[in-house]
Amino acid sequence: MTKLTDKIVLITGASAGIGEATARAFAREGAKLILVARREEKLATLAKELEEKHQTETLVIPLNLREFKQVEVSLKNLPVDWREVDILVNNAGLVRGLQKLYTMDSEDWHEVIDVNVKALIAVTNSIVPGMVERGEGHIINLGSIAGRESYPNGAVYCATKFAVRAISRGLKMDLNETPIRVTSIDPGLVETEFSVVRFKGDKEKAKAPYQGITALRGEDIADAIVWSASRPAHVNISEMLIFPTAQASSTQVHRE
Repeated sequence: MTKLTDKIVLITGASAGIGEATARAFAREGAKLILVARREEKLATLAKELEEKHQTETLVIPLNLREFKQVEVSLKNLPVDWREVDILVNNAGLVRGLQKLYTMDSEDWHEVIDVNVKALIAVTNSIVPGMVERGEGHIINLGSIAGRESYPNGAVYCATKFAVRAISRGLKMDLNETPIRVTSIDPGLVETEFSVVRFKGDKEKAKAPYQGITALRGEDIADAIVWSASRPAHVNISEMLIFPTAQASSTQVHRE
């Protein structure tokens, strides 16, 4: 087991959902956290909570991940004490709507591709060169069952998660001559703000995917992320697919 005490962990999308749960999980292990998201107030509140509960050292970086140049400038110029990122968790991601590809608003599909694919690449390209130079590090990407099985009315989102899976596999190949590890965590139904974002604040619509089942929670995925990061250095958890017990595929869910 690799101890995570004092490891520097950078988490994107850290202001809510899986990202927030992951920050709490790493804080319990004694890690130092770089928290990245758009909502500075929520990041500051989380940072204060973790400092009070776990004496966690945190660096809050409010960023719109669609502003790729700003992402690169901010992450390539971290304060000196925070530059040696040990673990990168590319968690930020979203989806808009549940509709046929040819009916999607262009801004929606641009946003989904920008955040889920382009931003992940921008963050990775900013952090991984330092890992290569130091000869150590771990990149953990949040994929989805949608990156393994397409489903109706989700073509663009599925395409972005297929891309995340391809990027994870290709990046591991690119890093194969180094000790750096690459992991893809692929959840099924997780009940978080994700669905509220999908339906642009319509909480009634957001509840529908989780009705009649006990869905996964952000904490369940955070546990998997921390477990993957804490394996011995010679062990790389390449991919992990996690379903709630009631789910068998992207479209097959048993509801009570």
